Amino acid sequence: MSQIKHVAIIMDGNGRWAQMRGRPRTYGHVKGVRVAKKIITHASRLGLQNLTLYAFSSENWFRPQEEVSVLMKLMERYLVRETENLIKENISFHTIGDLSKVPSNVRKLILDAETKTAHCSGLKLTFAISYGSRQELIGAVQSIATDLKNGLINVNDINEEMISKKLMTSHCPDPDLIIRTSGEYRLSNFLMWQASYSELYFTNILWPDFKENDLNKALTDFKNRSRRFGRIESVLKTLFTKKEKNQHAELNF
Repeated sequence: MSQIKHVAIIMDGNGRWAQMRGRPRTYGHVKGVRVAKKIITHASRLGLQNLTLYAFSSENWFRPQEEVSVLMKLMERYLVRETENLIKENISFHTIGDLSKVPSNVRKLILDAETKTAHCSGLKLTFAISYGSRQELIGAVQSIATDLKNGLINVNDINEEMISKKLMTSHCPDPDLIIRTSGEYRLSNFLMWQASYSELYFTNILWPDFKENDLNKALTDFKNRSRRFGRIESVLKTLFTKKEKNQHAELNF
């Protein structure tokens, strides 16, 4: 996995998958968690460095209370059952999002999982929970404004690097590849700053039907793309020496 450091997935289609089978939407979420566990393990064993899963958006709080309660219960169950497995797989657990809205028992389990897996040096697994990219950007701007007001920085110090460091994702690089299941073609308020140069991969497969080989297909598709970052390839090639090319393998020359 030398050419790709970070994959992010918008796990979409649980509700539709269940309704197509005459089952309640919550049944689809249960199946979706099972799929997520398999994909996490597969990504780890592929040697992927970072995997971010859009588990619960800030807008999801407006869903029916019963569905929200089930989603929180599933998160609780996942953390109780899987934290030790994450340690065995050498996976560190991280979260991004406004956890103040998350039930206190789930917050405690999140903190516990983050603490217990902090020493793990393999895959960095990030769950986006109660996450919205716009709110994340507002928080970054507010933090910079506070630093500016307190004289810690000058206005000319503000740049892309500073903003990136103020984001919740400062523990990992921007995603190289963003996958969205279910046939929808939008980011839905997910990693909007970080996705500036991400490759986007859309599939009609509903998340509960997404399998390890579907991830393999997305990764193969990524490898066959030429990432130019707004430049033409001939110009990019003149920017790096052979040594630098090896250090920047993710550019996929």
